[in-house]
Amino acid sequence: MSSSELVLGDAHVAADFRTFTARARANGDGAMRLQASGTVLAAYVCTLSAAALGESTPTVLGLRTMPLAEQASVDITVGLGSVADRLARLRDDTVFTVPTVPVTENWAGVLPPRSGWVQAGTVSTTLLEEAAHSGIRKVAELIPDRAGAPVVNSARGAVWGQPLPGVPAGLPAGAAFGALSLGFLVPGEASALFTSGRWTRLSTSRGHILVRTAAVL
Repeated sequence: MSSSELVLGDAHVAADFRTFTARARANGDGAMRLQASGTVLAAYVCTLSAAALGESTPTVLGLRTMPLAEQASVDITVGLGSVADRLARLRDDTVFTVPTVPVTENWAGVLPPRSGWVQAGTVSTTLLEEAAHSGIRKVAELIPDRAGAPVVNSARGAVWGQPLPGVPAGLPAGAAFGALSLGFLVPGEASALFTSGRWTRLSTSRGHILVRTAAVL
């Protein structure tokens, strides 16, 4: 039976959950997939994805895992707005009421594996920060005033789909954007890089960025 409430580990965990949700909403009022198993909550959000078939924008997900004070079982994709609303109204500072209205998102239907990851190296925080800021500037330069959605999506794909120079596993620049926008980059801490099939994972002490490459036909 799915749990209707999640008891977060403590008030600090609740604060981290609020921050993660707020940062995700800054990228667009999208969705979050909540998966709770035992005493661990995994919260997935999408920072980048292709808007149409054939676009080169990679699918970039952010994952934050958080401890729970009580056993729970949850697996639902819900709106970020509903998550933020319930985080603003926690009972006893830690009891989170799971939203009941699911939403449908293409990215949420295919999540990365939990095992089978192979380490492929590390990436410096400085490189990722520079790549993210450079990409943001390039996207802004490529998008004219009053540009339509196709132009915006094409610009985003051209910039964020490019592999980062000198980084193993063909990690796209979009991973750097995801890590920066979600606050996962830690000064002085290198990010660990892992691969598993079509997935690449960039991990820091603050969270994980997961990138799925397109299938080769």
